[in-house]
Amino acid sequence: MPIKILMPALSPTMTEGNLASWQKKEGDQVEIGDVIAEIETDKATMEVEAVEEGVLGKIVVPEGAEEVPVNAVIALLLEEGEDASALDGVDLGGGGAPAPAEAPAPEPAEAPTVATPPAPTPAPAVSAAPTPSSSGRVFASPLARRMAQQEGLDLGKISGSGPHGRIVKSDIEAAVTSGTGKTLAAEVVAPAAPKAAAPGPAVAGPDAKALADAYGIPYTEVKNSGMRKTVARRLTESKQQVPHFYLTVACELDALLALRKDLNAKGEASGVKLSVNDMIIKAAALALRRVPAANASWTDEAILMYDRVDISVAVATDGGLITPIVKDADRKGLGTISSEMKDLAGRAREGKLKPEDYQGGTFSISNLGMFGIKEFAAIINPPQGCILAIGAGAQQAVVKDGAVAIATMMNATLSVDHRVVDGAVGAEYLAAFKTLIEDPISMML
Repeated sequence: MPIKILMPALSPTMTEGNLASWQKKEGDQVEIGDVIAEIETDKATMEVEAVEEGVLGKIVVPEGAEEVPVNAVIALLLEEGEDASALDGVDLGGGGAPAPAEAPAPEPAEAPTVATPPAPTPAPAVSAAPTPSSSGRVFASPLARRMAQQEGLDLGKISGSGPHGRIVKSDIEAAVTSGTGKTLAAEVVAPAAPKAAAPGPAVAGPDAKALADAYGIPYTEVKNSGMRKTVARRLTESKQQVPHFYLTVACELDALLALRKDLNAKGEASGVKLSVNDMIIKAAALALRRVPAANASWTDEAILMYDRVDISVAVATDGGLITPIVKDADRKGLGTISSEMKDLAGRAREGKLKPEDYQGGTFSISNLGMFGIKEFAAIINPPQGCILAIGAGAQQAVVKDGAVAIATMMNATLSVDHRVVDGAVGAEYLAAFKTLIEDPISMML
């Protein structure tokens, strides 16, 4: 019997992915360990290796397909001695696990992002849905459900084109265009005031596309990547749900710049070239070791005080922002941090990071100094409690020992989750960071 190749779960939170490309074609021989496909998750594009050998008999899900559920059959592998006739009648319902579309867990996780509770509107129509399971439930991806709620569509009146009749994004877009599935949701929101704006859409603001079309503003649509959608959702949640406050300190960089120059001169023969950011990562990590109360996260049951210092470092990519992690940064030398950051940043821009490279972390750094930004406040990366925003170093007049002098100064702004870290702890952390930056030789001890 042909072997089913399933959409893999490439991270603990992954429920669906996009099939970016097939590296094998039908009829190709497949050996164990061969890369057969590339899967795009919400943060990276990852290679999928074969765990069985045989001949790729049939590609079920074509490359470019979006929102393919985890455990859905994406291809069939013929075993030794089998030919194409063995493919006839193969059940494509999955690999022994329940069909992903029927798994209830993913949808509640998305529910908090919906501005207007939609339950009262679609509930009566579920029993009449054209694409329900035997239990009467309409299957739809979390994104499709969210879009339907925002557009006032009844999922029970929309046919799904995804696996097992699952309703996906393209089905909602088609329904919006055709007007299929429209409900009386607008009347539920504002039955007595037809001329007033409904409160649901007002939360997100006017529809940019509709306004541009209405007023003839030319534009080019750049499709949102899975990464950009995830970043947008998480940062919106952070700004709405996390009580931010901000602390800023000015650090003198001259001693650090001099030490960096000296270390780079000595390490030139071995190819070591430290950046200012490498030294900032080290200082931020050591400051957390000195002020461990800042290395924490909030949960409803307790504050988690981390015993390890893992620094997430913001890296800009074409697809969006990602934060690869330097683990145990306080225990690593500057050369190791520099080497790891070069590798992580390179793989981040290529979309080749593994989930363990960017998931987790106990504290974040965002450095825009290389772009000339003097000072800014970053949005906290949940569930972490703090993020440190680094501005550009610039020469300016300062007062030293009662006399005016010129020094290279850098502003560092700490964004803090007030549920986790109090103002005094945040100030103590920045004081420790400033001491390490201004006396960098202490980082070597």
